[in-house]
Amino acid sequence: MTTVNPWLALPDGDPGPVLTRRLRAAHEALVTQVGTPARDQVRAVVWDSWRRSLRSGVDPDGAPPPVDLLDDDLAAYRAAHPLAAVMPVIRRLLVADAEVDQMIVAVTDAAGRMLWVEGDSRLRDRAAGVHFVEGASWGESSAGTNAPGTALALDHAVQIYGSEHYRRPVQPWSCSAAPVHDPLTGALLGAIDVTGGDHVASPHVLTLVRATAAAAESELRWLGRDRGLRADRLAAGQRPAVPTLEVLGRDRARLRTAAGVQELSLRHSELVVLLAEAAAAGTGRTAEQLAAECHAGEAAAVTVRAELSRLRRLVGDHLVGSRPYRLLGSVRTDAEEVRGLIAQGAVGSALDRYRGPLLPGSTAPGVRAARARLADEVRTAVLGSGRPDLLVRYSELAEAADDLGTWQACLAVLPPGARRTAAAGHVQRLRGGPRGPLRR
Repeated sequence: MTTVNPWLALPDGDPGPVLTRRLRAAHEALVTQVGTPARDQVRAVVWDSWRRSLRSGVDPDGAPPPVDLLDDDLAAYRAAHPLAAVMPVIRRLLVADAEVDQMIVAVTDAAGRMLWVEGDSRLRDRAAGVHFVEGASWGESSAGTNAPGTALALDHAVQIYGSEHYRRPVQPWSCSAAPVHDPLTGALLGAIDVTGGDHVASPHVLTLVRATAAAAESELRWLGRDRGLRADRLAAGQRPAVPTLEVLGRDRARLRTAAGVQELSLRHSELVVLLAEAAAAGTGRTAEQLAAECHAGEAAAVTVRAELSRLRRLVGDHLVGSRPYRLLGSVRTDAEEVRGLIAQGAVGSALDRYRGPLLPGSTAPGVRAARARLADEVRTAVLGSGRPDLLVRYSELAEAADDLGTWQACLAVLPPGARRTAAAGHVQRLRGGPRGPLRR
């Protein structure tokens, strides 16, 4: 007895109109909840993906997936991504013949964002109509069932034939994708995808994509470009040229400079954050101003001067200047990165980088104000997006646990299912509980 490979869309190589009608009928019954969906008429891997897409609030007929990364941000993100090093291999094995084979070749990150989309130019022009473009988010929670998104969700190579796609505008296409991993740690880095007509769902295309993913992983190992080796080089002293400051979700700031990585004390963390906030506004701070922002109820400028003196000895005069106190040169902070992404409309990417409140353990007035401003910017951007996937992700943050407005927004956009039921329960709890400082 021959065992059918569940990851293949067309084991026999031919779709046929009967298969298409069967898939469309099952899909219609599922998304409209009219009648009983014929689950046995759909591959299990596709059925489960449809259910995940439904729970995530993906509209089968709605707007195309969002484009989260654009222009310079996309270029910078791609340049720093581990898969940039293996693009020559992918181009040699797949892209070189893509136009002749009438295919598009796409490479995503681990979240499903399209980093490179190459191949047949006419097909790419058509695919742009469904936002199958560089910078767009094709994870399942944004785009529904599709080969790269589902391959990442399951961490397995998979094919999706035409009407197996959850979103109807994508059903004229077929695709085959395979995940790519860090060769040392096994961490998921992204996916390689081939998209085109029905022929892309044939078994030999999935074999080709899997072989390309394996070649990419071998190349990563040979080049030593995986993340584990980069971390070793950083520990050995090869530091980024631009100092970076990590303050989100951390009680103490982590500063990366050419001299190494330093975890600052709480007071020094507060001072650097306040100077970074001032630098973002193009200004500096006097000792008196920093004292007022650091010490609730007192203005001990002499104490601040002493702390700043110690800070300058610790991180160097080249980083912190005086008269007024200010950051010298360019210092990147994860907080400013989040703000920048929000300003560009890349809300999904901003939420990815928002690892938690700014210095959550600090009670310094200036830090508390900065923390509240950033948290409010993130919340406003997520609620304003109206995207169910982002609302669900934001609602999982600790700061959203008692945020009535967030749970009401989730309730308004989520389709019937477990997540909507949970959102309704949160709304009922918050409305029925004692009146506290709930955000509405």
